Amino acid sequence: MSQTSTNVTQLLRQWSDGSGEALERLIPIIYEELRGRAAGYLRRERPGHTLQPTALVHEAYLRLAGAQDVPWQNRTHFFAIAATLMRRILVEHARKKAASKRGGAEIRLTLDENLAGADKGIDLLAVDQALERLAAIDAQQARVVELRFFSGLSVEESAEALGVSPRTVKRDWSVAKAWLHRELSRE
Repeated sequence: MSQTSTNVTQLLRQWSDGSGEALERLIPIIYEELRGRAAGYLRRERPGHTLQPTALVHEAYLRLAGAQDVPWQNRTHFFAIAATLMRRILVEHARKKAASKRGGAEIRLTLDENLAGADKGIDLLAVDQALERLAAIDAQQARVVELRFFSGLSVEESAEALGVSPRTVKRDWSVAKAWLHRELSRE
């Protein structure tokens, strides 16, 4: 485990124990990584998206800041939760756009070419709905997609977050991508 990962884990645990100072020390360490992940999510979306990486990070931070009582396990656990929050924020944003204007639900993002086909844009709401259906069938596979695609966690980090082997994550990732490809191709 790297020094930064160790520091983040220690600060997360101190924050969970009620230390405001730990949160103040934690923010500069995690901010750039969160912003980088947010920028990655938004690069996959349609051009001209109104949500900016900084706004996405700040919205996620506001939600995370209220989660002081979460028993943070480690850095990977934190970024997995952050990824889930960012996904929810993007989906909420898409739903608001859809509600305000017909045809506004078309928020496009490009998934891994093995998942959706090369250069093929996918509607974020369709991906979210497909993930909900996958979760009803296999919650772990849906979580693997969330961790790998939305959070950008490696196979090893995803395995750590889920408490399974990297081999299990690879298998679930492969099966989930194929299932999502089939589901999204129907739409």
